[in-house]
Amino acid sequence: MFTGIVTDVGRVRSVERRGDTRFVIETAYAPDGIALGASIACSGCCLTVVEKGASGGRNWFAVDASAETLACTSLGAWAEGTPINLERALKAGDELGGHIVSGHVDGVGTIVDMRPDGDSVRFTFEAPDELGRFIASKGSVTIDGTSLTVNEVEDVREGTNEARTRFGVNIIPHTQAVTTWGQAKVGNTVNLEIDMLARYVARLARKD
Repeated sequence: MFTGIVTDVGRVRSVERRGDTRFVIETAYAPDGIALGASIACSGCCLTVVEKGASGGRNWFAVDASAETLACTSLGAWAEGTPINLERALKAGDELGGHIVSGHVDGVGTIVDMRPDGDSVRFTFEAPDELGRFIASKGSVTIDGTSLTVNEVEDVREGTNEARTRFGVNIIPHTQAVTTWGQAKVGNTVNLEIDMLARYVARLARKD
């Protein structure tokens, strides 16, 4: 489990495509403090550490991603040099600064607008329509591993295209500085995880 509070911005050192895809990720985390088999949220996707070490003056760890993971997340677009939001797994007694996050990506969204809003930047995202009912104004959502608060939600249908949900969040200067959000651009794809509470409330409210 995670909280959506990013603790390091890593970088893809190498990508090896074989049966599964192996990503080697540079990080500030000390390898001695990472156990093999540990879970690390990588831009919101919970992945298992299969190797670790230090070389070239940089710490690193390696993870394997299956074809299913690549198809259901933005990981298929990762390449050497891609910046990644990282968070270690939550420990009992840790401060819960964001909200409960599983690291299981529900869908891929797109940044459709960015504009200044005071000192912050207001982002507008487009999400698959099937996730729309789980996204609520003033609720929580995890985007690329970052716990964020939703400002507003709008269901849209343009022409004959399938319905989509658009929602906005404000990202403050501190968050931009300590995550990948300071490098974000319109058109980027992002990993989305809906609020766990919303998921179970919707399940309980569904009538058979």
